[in-house]
Amino acid sequence: MSTERSARTAGSSTTARTAGTTARTSLTQRLSTIPGVQGALERTRAQRLATARVLRWVGAIGWAALVAGVVAWVAGRGLGWVELFVVGVVLVTVFLAALAFTLGRQPYAVILRLSESRVVVGERAMAGVVVRNTSAHHVLPARIEMPVGQAEVAFALPGLPRGGEHEELFAIPTARRAVIAVGPVRSVRGDPLGLVRRSMTWTDVAELYVHPRTVRLASTAAGFLHDLEGATTRDITSSDLAFHALREYIPGDDRRHVHWRSSARTGKLMVRQFEETRRSHVVVALSRNAADYYDDEELEIAVSSAGSLGLQALAEEKDLTVLTSHEVLPALSRRQLLDNLTRLETGTGPSGVVTMARAVARDVEHASMAILVCGSTVSPRDLRAAGAVLPVGVRALAVRVDRDAESGLSTVGVVTVVTVRALDELPRTLRKAMR
Repeated sequence: MSTERSARTAGSSTTARTAGTTARTSLTQRLSTIPGVQGALERTRAQRLATARVLRWVGAIGWAALVAGVVAWVAGRGLGWVELFVVGVVLVTVFLAALAFTLGRQPYAVILRLSESRVVVGERAMAGVVVRNTSAHHVLPARIEMPVGQAEVAFALPGLPRGGEHEELFAIPTARRAVIAVGPVRSVRGDPLGLVRRSMTWTDVAELYVHPRTVRLASTAAGFLHDLEGATTRDITSSDLAFHALREYIPGDDRRHVHWRSSARTGKLMVRQFEETRRSHVVVALSRNAADYYDDEELEIAVSSAGSLGLQALAEEKDLTVLTSHEVLPALSRRQLLDNLTRLETGTGPSGVVTMARAVARDVEHASMAILVCGSTVSPRDLRAAGAVLPVGVRALAVRVDRDAESGLSTVGVVTVVTVRALDELPRTLRKAMR
């Protein structure tokens, strides 16, 4: 219902704007038909555009001061009330003086620099703004403003001589995982009373990725499958690494696999058969369902845990799939994985762990281990249901973040549950689970 009202409101606003534009166009067309008016409109086009641009600099307080001043001026003069007339003159004079503050060029070259484009939560991040006067004369002081995330950074820009530069450095808060938009940088001129304000944008928006904190896991804990070339399966193939048995030669078999000693002993050509091997394929599934976490702190520990598991799998060059309860995250490199985890926000929907287990069973082929990462509000019943959904042969592990519980291990159905209170407990507890 609210969406329909919003759509109707937006449609009404669009219709009103269209009607206003049409009315102005029609008026201009009618005026242009009057002899001599069209030429006057063309000659004054630049002046009219400049005037419209200047009028946009005036704020609500400025218009209020101007209207009050004009009314007081006219009324005081008409009524012979000297005090009211003086008030009007003062208000109009103040408005014109405020307007004068904004006139003139702003001949700046502005550069926005970030010390790093990617940092870890808690690391120092700095940004710098360099402003240079590109004109051949001195420029008046101004004010520099720029958004940094949800905050606003501002500093006074002193008057600059010809070719002069001014640099300002400031720290960017990195206490939380986030993608922080820095900029654009604006130069602002205006009067001290805030009647008129003129701003110009000089730079694009720069993004600072504040990656989640991660910990290094022992290879014996993160390898999950202790194999060099992959895990053997029951699928038989004619060419692989894991020897299975011998059989008689069939036309078309690769003669490189003929076992000559057995052939000489039996009097028949015998060829080797192999068991098909597959690379270790780790699936890290992170729930971002808000209902699966007690608070935001649990979610942050879960994101960091998923990042730690994914980074270790990448370091060991294992096949890796990272998904959430809502989407699959590209994770071909360390940077790509951490960037995507940094952008994650909580969502809504059905139980995260069961949804993710279904996604693993449906979309991920040849998975050797599925790790479900969730919060304390996920019940053992949900974990048991998630384990029942996973394909047979896939080792199931759950990392459950609960800041009020003791770290340790438990088993729910086919799922080994690793409970951690903090990220630093993950390596030790996971190592116990892999013994």
